[in-house]
Amino acid sequence: MRLPGTRYQEPGWEEVRKLLGQCSLAALRGVDPARLPDAAAWEGLLAEYVERTGERLRQGRHGARARASGNSYGDSVLELALGLLYELQARPADWQAFCAAVAHEQARIAGFWLDAGGEALLRKKLNDMYAVLRDKVDADNYQAACGRPCSPNRIYAYRMLDTAYGEIARLFADWEQHRAQVGAILGRELQGVPIEVRQLRTIADCRAEWVLRWSETLEAFGGGVGPLHTRSKRFANLKTAPDKIGEMLREIGDYQALSANQDRDWLQDRDDAALWMDDYWRVLQESEQAATPGPDLILEARQEALEDEQAPEAGPEAPLPHDPQLDVLATAVSLPPGYMQAAGEAEARAGWVARELCDDGLVVRLAVYAKLLGPGDESYPDAWRDPATGELPTMQQLAGLAQVSLPTLRKRRDAAIARLQAATMRRTG
Repeated sequence: MRLPGTRYQEPGWEEVRKLLGQCSLAALRGVDPARLPDAAAWEGLLAEYVERTGERLRQGRHGARARASGNSYGDSVLELALGLLYELQARPADWQAFCAAVAHEQARIAGFWLDAGGEALLRKKLNDMYAVLRDKVDADNYQAACGRPCSPNRIYAYRMLDTAYGEIARLFADWEQHRAQVGAILGRELQGVPIEVRQLRTIADCRAEWVLRWSETLEAFGGGVGPLHTRSKRFANLKTAPDKIGEMLREIGDYQALSANQDRDWLQDRDDAALWMDDYWRVLQESEQAATPGPDLILEARQEALEDEQAPEAGPEAPLPHDPQLDVLATAVSLPPGYMQAAGEAEARAGWVARELCDDGLVVRLAVYAKLLGPGDESYPDAWRDPATGELPTMQQLAGLAQVSLPTLRKRRDAAIARLQAATMRRTG
């Protein structure tokens, strides 16, 4: 199921859940579950748990499960798992609820996680924590995307309706084998091929009364009590509101149709816009000395820029010669040998930003780019990226390359950004 802003409502969630459970159990062995019932230690335990689990996730980043697709937006299972893990750190109430659940079980059976099946119980409690957190995160992102209120329970209801549609579509497709149940869902005895079988093409074609009758028929046809016919209050506001069910079904269907291109058109627009911006900034750089750059000057500058592509432009500093010591530093921070040399060579056609910061060195410039554009901007050459993450090295890695402390690197980066902003004001002023 796809909804605006959501990332965790598609089938890839199952792999995300399994990866988080697997790495969480390994992390908790180091944390020692016996400490979880101590409310005074919850804050410190959360930080320790997040750090250990994040480390486990990154260690397994090359595994098939971690690299698998997590949703149709292009997020991998690993990316979604890490995102939800760090959301947990920002929402400590969910961690506290998990610890309280462990404390309750511990009071009933001391050291339950050590017994046969005890680790499975601990994992279930972790799964419950992340399932709640998943819907909270997606509900918040849905609100941000649509500007409409949305609770985690509403996200759960969307997912239930999507599941209901899938089951109804399955029954309709095999209606001859499920004639009695399909007839009950349609509210009539079937005489021939029901026209609704051909009409049901997407979830937007599914009718609210079908969902209500499907839920009603489940118990009679061996599927247990239907979600809209249990005593649970979770769907209380839907049980007597077919109009609301129909509205939610159409919303899922409309967004499904809207996003059917799987973002390919948007990605092409982004690439086109990036090329246009490259041209735009190149023209401005060439014409910056002119007081009033007019159309002719812009055209001339563009032609000169195109001609310049025939010959490489000198970068802010000569590419670093191969230095075995640099290989040692790169390896020490989990970067490939030769990283600094390759990254320096990739800056050979540097723009005005790199020229402005030429005295700061490559490491500081990379830190500036990461701060201003983010660690994974599409414009970065591959040589700048950490092969393990596909992004720029972290500040900790960059500090290791520069052989300075992290606070020192941050100060140098912020000072460089301040000079860059001043230079930008001079250019535009």
